Amino acid sequence: MSGPHLVAKAPRLIAMTAMTILVLGPLYWVTASSFKGRQEIIRNDPTLVPEDPTLENFRQLFTATDYPTYLTNSFVVALLTALLSTLVSVAAGYGLYRLRIPGNNKVAVLILVAYMIPGTLLLVPLYQVLAAVELIDTRNALVLVNVAFTAPFCTWLLRGFILAVPEDLDEAAAVDGAGPIRIMMQVVLPLLMPGIATAAMYAFVFSWTEFVFASQIVVSDGLKTLPIGLSAIMGQYTVNWGLLMAGTVCTMIPVILPFLFIGRYFVRGLIAGASR
Repeated sequence: MSGPHLVAKAPRLIAMTAMTILVLGPLYWVTASSFKGRQEIIRNDPTLVPEDPTLENFRQLFTATDYPTYLTNSFVVALLTALLSTLVSVAAGYGLYRLRIPGNNKVAVLILVAYMIPGTLLLVPLYQVLAAVELIDTRNALVLVNVAFTAPFCTWLLRGFILAVPEDLDEAAAVDGAGPIRIMMQVVLPLLMPGIATAAMYAFVFSWTEFVFASQIVVSDGLKTLPIGLSAIMGQYTVNWGLLMAGTVCTMIPVILPFLFIGRYFVRGLIAGASR
């Protein structure tokens, strides 16, 4: 690379390096600390690499705490949220952006506006509604709340993918005698799989990390999800940093691994939804 080109690219390289350190630095520090002993974590001269790597923090996490219960609850709530949000958003997105229904554009705008309402403003009304139907302190309440907050964004996210499918395919299928449902299931839906995977991933991550509603709706220890459970592991007066770091690593893995495979579709969906 010639000198002028290197100088021209230097600001971008510096910015990319700084961004990489800012994003990956804390992740590395948490991961490295999870393999350190308690004294090595809290001593005054921190070590970048564990001097005596150990799996003791992970052993204690799964044998001496309720982390497996929190992990199971989070998986159940997040998977149900992803499934229901995907079903609702695909049906809503197909009806709003594909079928010629009077007023569909206005409804689409209302859905987007509903997504912009801060969730904390709805905390008290939602709690009262869930209490009235006796769903407080249940997983079903968490799933319903998470679906209510993720379905609008997932519907908007699918907009770009739906509009990218040529309508000529619908007309060709209709000429062959296919009805609206068959066109949706056999023609459009297979082409939306990257978008559907992206929407499901967003709903899963939202539910996996949701704290505000989970901390108010769920009371029983046996129903707590990971964000609430990790705060309980920290303790009221002392913090076992080894356990906390190990719990954080185990909590991040189910989110990071799928994103490595469908992250490009997620970015593409955001760009398509914003530009079309």
